[in-house]
Amino acid sequence: MIIGLIASPFVEVPPKRYGGTELFIANLAVELTNLGHQVVVYANGESNLPVEVRSLYPQSLWPLTGEFSETLKDINHTAWAIRDAIEDCDVIHVNNVHGLPPSRFCRIPFVYTVHHDHDQALSEFYSYYPDVHFVTISNFQQRLEEMPSLRTIHHGIDLSLYQFREKKQQYLSFLGRIAPFKGPHLAIRAARKCGIPLKIAGEVQPLFQPYFDAEVKPHLDGKFIEYVGEADLEAKNELLGNSLALLFPIEWDEPFGLVMIEAMACGTPVLALPGGAVSEVVCDGVSGYVCTSLDEMANYAANIQTLVRPNAVREYAELHFSAERMAAEYVYLYNQICETGSLQMLEGTAGSEGPTAA
Repeated sequence: MIIGLIASPFVEVPPKRYGGTELFIANLAVELTNLGHQVVVYANGESNLPVEVRSLYPQSLWPLTGEFSETLKDINHTAWAIRDAIEDCDVIHVNNVHGLPPSRFCRIPFVYTVHHDHDQALSEFYSYYPDVHFVTISNFQQRLEEMPSLRTIHHGIDLSLYQFREKKQQYLSFLGRIAPFKGPHLAIRAARKCGIPLKIAGEVQPLFQPYFDAEVKPHLDGKFIEYVGEADLEAKNELLGNSLALLFPIEWDEPFGLVMIEAMACGTPVLALPGGAVSEVVCDGVSGYVCTSLDEMANYAANIQTLVRPNAVREYAELHFSAERMAAEYVYLYNQICETGSLQMLEGTAGSEGPTAA
């Protein structure tokens, strides 16, 4: 089978730093190839993958500024990629809304992975594309949508890229966009409550610079509360692998939360506030804890070394969140839609996750 995976033109695949969707596409592309399929990734020219990459735009463009020209660039890239993919591919797998309108003019199957939180306007837009096979990345996300062809496939990562560390250092970590809904200000409060130092990593986008300046920067002393900047893969391994726990004090309905499974891959438990898919990713007492308050989070952090074994955390990630498992579920979907050739023959499959590779 030949699969066309379409990324945005803005961030290279895989991403050097920020880029959850681009990391997903990179992991899926590699594992689909390992399963014997041919993959073409449509991304910008800075992408570096062991599969064929086709590009319209040579360079990344991040962070975005919100200019209309950026939207035009995304539309142009996506339309070009789909026109190219229909010549060679058996399935076209898109990952943003601009990939849907061209599906009306193509006879080959389209798969769309929904990477964002629920948005009523987008859900209404999706309803005009009943022949597209939608994939949500959590059951929580799926329950908010009503597309006729809809199933959940949890994310997976290449676990070999993450270094397991059994011995931890005496600090907590926060990794993610420095934005209010991600909760770095709450991570600071939890760290102070339990008396354990905190290292913060993540991108400060221009939109959230005032938040960083007001809610995070005043607490930074380079010792107890430290900001280490953006983190590439090497820095993630260092930060997460040596950390007692990853703090994930979100204040929104997280569609999935890739950083949680990255921490688990390093043998580092996750202490999270509930929201969205958190309870689908974190298993209490095995890979961390879903906490009801910052006080509870601080209490778990203070005692985490006696509550959770790093080996068990890594094993949980291997069992549930490998890229191999994720790719096998997508192949199951691709095969179904290619064999049936019609949405009607897939009725009753919504919510099915297919076989697993675990």
